[in-house]
Amino acid sequence: MSTTTTPSISASSERASATREGFRPVVALVGVYLGLSALTIVAAIVFASDPSLVNTTVWIRGSIVVVTAALMLRFAMGARSGNARHYRRLRLVSAIMVVVIAVILVAIPGDFPLWMRIEQATCGAILVVVVILANRKRVRESFAAGAAERAA
Repeated sequence: MSTTTTPSISASSERASATREGFRPVVALVGVYLGLSALTIVAAIVFASDPSLVNTTVWIRGSIVVVTAALMLRFAMGARSGNARHYRRLRLVSAIMVVVIAVILVAIPGDFPLWMRIEQATCGAILVVVVILANRKRVRESFAAGAAERAA
């Protein structure tokens, strides 16, 4: 008589699975952030002939945001696969971008046309959710436990 046993899942593979699952919405939100940022550049190209809609500040800020969003997507994808370095970078950059967007919307709103302020507010809201999700206790503990396992 033979019995079939199922192998037990190790704690580290459970943690990795939880990390991947927990980062699915983060990756999706950062992807939306990148897409919205790319659409901002497209809008700037379309409306470039109207200086009331597109000024130098739009080009500079729009370009910086697209690059930062692409980096954040790379960090989110790396974090989803368990890379602690990418996780730390995602946490840092997303928090910094929320602060920068808030400063832009409050301190220097006159430099940006209304459509870009709306876009920046939307991006800021997306990133606030990213910051919240990436800084959940369960996620932090998952990366801390993984680091402790690698050190042991």
